[in-house]
Amino acid sequence: MRLKHFSVAYGLQIFKSFSDEARIRILFLIFQNKHMCISDLEHILDFTQTKTSRHLSYLKNSGIVNAKKFDQWVFYTIKDEVLEILSQMFKFLNKDQMLLKDAETFRILFSNRELALNKPEVQKWMAQQNLSK
Repeated sequence: MRLKHFSVAYGLQIFKSFSDEARIRILFLIFQNKHMCISDLEHILDFTQTKTSRHLSYLKNSGIVNAKKFDQWVFYTIKDEVLEILSQMFKFLNKDQMLLKDAETFRILFSNRELALNKPEVQKWMAQQNLSK
């Protein structure tokens, strides 16, 4: 679903979200991987649970991400309405060294099966929710 009426107020929320490095890194990982949980983001970004939760709450309250709970995990996805604008913004940042390092850390941890995303019960739930990659 695309934004039908892009308003200054909604645009302001998106651009404010991009005013913080931690939120950009979080959004980038969610955007690249379609979904992420707090514990995986903490592990990849080396953030505390408090910092990660605070930024995810900001993104959720800004109307940029959705949250779905499964067992002890909460998975975040980018709202369909903002996918197009985030896609354009990340095209400009596609060679940023920090974001590339975060993506590489994700690949390594995922291939080593160290993330919640690797758990069979999570993969089964994600398939049922149509959250699979």
